[in-house]
Amino acid sequence: MTYQQTLDWMFAQLPMYQQKGKTAFNAKLNGIINFTDYLHNPHKNFKSIHIAGTNGKGSSSHMLASVMQEAGYKVGLYTSPHLKDFRERIRINGEPVPEQYVVDFITRHKDYLEQNRLSFFEMTVGMSFSYFSQEKVDIAIIEVGLGGRLDSTNIIDPETSLITNIGFDHTDMLGDTLEKIAHEKAGIIKEGVPVVISEYQPKTAPVFEAIAKSKDAKLIYAEHEDFPEYKTSLKGDYQQKNIKGVLAVLNELKGFKIDKEHIVDGLMKVSENTGLMGRWQQLAEHPKVLCDTAHNREGLLLVIDQLKKENYGKLHIVLGFVKDKDLDGILLLFPNNATYYFCKPDISRGLSASVLKEKACNHNLFGEAYDSVRKAYIAAKQGATKKDLIFVGGSNFVVAEVV
Repeated sequence: MTYQQTLDWMFAQLPMYQQKGKTAFNAKLNGIINFTDYLHNPHKNFKSIHIAGTNGKGSSSHMLASVMQEAGYKVGLYTSPHLKDFRERIRINGEPVPEQYVVDFITRHKDYLEQNRLSFFEMTVGMSFSYFSQEKVDIAIIEVGLGGRLDSTNIIDPETSLITNIGFDHTDMLGDTLEKIAHEKAGIIKEGVPVVISEYQPKTAPVFEAIAKSKDAKLIYAEHEDFPEYKTSLKGDYQQKNIKGVLAVLNELKGFKIDKEHIVDGLMKVSENTGLMGRWQQLAEHPKVLCDTAHNREGLLLVIDQLKKENYGKLHIVLGFVKDKDLDGILLLFPNNATYYFCKPDISRGLSASVLKEKACNHNLFGEAYDSVRKAYIAAKQGATKKDLIFVGGSNFVVAEVV
């Protein structure tokens, strides 16, 4: 099989969550446990850091990887979803897994994968663990895909764990209260393994404290720690919370030598070192074009606050969502004084642009509907002057089509 044929086969197996939503959520660990056992448990051959959370886990994962790369370590990085190429999910020192490795891995294990009907995510996690083991990484930063307790990544025994933020997302699978969602995220807390909580939240703190106590795990609220101030190349004031979580994790990490200069350089070279895209990323100037992959209420609230700090003539927003979002709770966050370009991301879960336009009108958000992200983006660029600002967001998939 070619690389593209291999990806087509992977995507055609048990549904990929990013494409299909709840129907693809496999809330059990049997599949990945059996698969990694069949692979001779590659995840036991390298050290790791495990990261969960509603918002901020991607940025935090990349920050940690960048700092540790600057310190001279060989760092594996597993994240999801990807924006442009599947290989973004599996990197070592910023370099994506080779296409040939992906092809060879699937070819070699295809019979097992078919017989056991593994999901796209399970086979991807197994692939990343095998790659990191084969390449003998010093440490791997492993980002949870969804939730934590029953996520396929949750079979590792990390050096420390990080939970970034708890907000309302995937409530149909993780629970409809912050406490229930926190319980799922807290499932990554392991016996005797320190856990850092980036952001103290009164409703979720008792959940974390109870589970950490039951696991005899040291609990650290990064927000309450006294750390020096650091800057990062990742834009957005909200990154300061992520930085504190990263610093607390590094503080708890034993057996690695990381100096201040590594932290300074690592935080200032995140995208350069790791290939991160889509976090308050500037795509063009005159007019200025910004994009961000935030897609839930808490994440979008931070992004819109950041938008208010920008200087521009008029604001143009290219906006699209997937179907399972609380639109009323999200749309009320957006400014009324913008021109909107409503669009549908090119996936089966994509929300119809006309439906989005109708819902937006109820919140006094006005604009036109377009049948593709590309057409909406072109219209925004045509409608904007050099002094205006275009923002693209609402979904990973909308951003992926313009990056």
